[in-house]
Amino acid sequence: MQVTQENMEALFTAFNAAYTEGLAMAKSQWDKVAMDVPSNTGTEEYDWLGDIPNVRKWLGDRVVHGLKEHGYRVKNEDFELTLGIPRNKIEDDAVGIYKPLFREMGRSISAFPDQTVFSLLKRGFEEECYDGQNFFDTDHPVINEAGETVSVANTDAEPGNAAPWFLLDTTRAIMPMTYQRRKDFEFIARDKLTDENVFWKKQFVYGSDGRANAGFGLWQLAWGSKKPLTVELYEAARQSMQELTGDYGRPLAIMPNILLHPPAYEKVAKQIAEAEQINGGDTNIWSGSIIPMNCPWLV
Repeated sequence: MQVTQENMEALFTAFNAAYTEGLAMAKSQWDKVAMDVPSNTGTEEYDWLGDIPNVRKWLGDRVVHGLKEHGYRVKNEDFELTLGIPRNKIEDDAVGIYKPLFREMGRSISAFPDQTVFSLLKRGFEEECYDGQNFFDTDHPVINEAGETVSVANTDAEPGNAAPWFLLDTTRAIMPMTYQRRKDFEFIARDKLTDENVFWKKQFVYGSDGRANAGFGLWQLAWGSKKPLTVELYEAARQSMQELTGDYGRPLAIMPNILLHPPAYEKVAKQIAEAEQINGGDTNIWSGSIIPMNCPWLV
């Protein structure tokens, strides 16, 4: 192929089309567990987390619910993916071999939110959320009916070291996780014959970049365990989530609806959620109580 600007523009169109095809290839799961939060600044503040108001009987003046200064912030980070094609490959008419690579590039960009959200969820046993505790912790501070601060758990009292699994309530306006989107990924090229990368390195460069990050939502909507998934642990986690109360004993009416797990627990998760019988013939009372979600990003 003769390397002319007209031919390079045609190649850009072909590569961009392959990239766009790849964007539709990834089957996203992140939006099932995380809020999609548009961002207009370098860092977003989530001071309102943990201050969900409750309807009260109107006695005297209104009670204005202010926001506590929790200080939870999520900083947008820069991410990129760049491919380079040697000029000689174009001259030798070998560009056809690169179209699958651009499709995979698009697929990788589309899967980026999944990778980011679920990677943070896995780190929730070691990283803090809005109340200063690890997202999965046994010491979340909550004010009880007597006005005393007590510790509340959303993980096992005795930590394990197995692959983690999670019980989530994703039926609320607020979700257990957030995906913060500052600048969507855009396909760009440095393929003009006068570009420095072409002149000095004989290389045409194509890339995509964006700004985003993931953050934690409400810890009350998630239970995390690093013990092997069993019916007994599922039952205990489910009960603990439903019995959670907010400050001053207000019921939160949490109803977990997703059992999120890595591939290693696919069989037991399906048995819990779908099998009519377990343990060799016992009636499975939990059949239909939860949606199992097999997540390869949790490996």
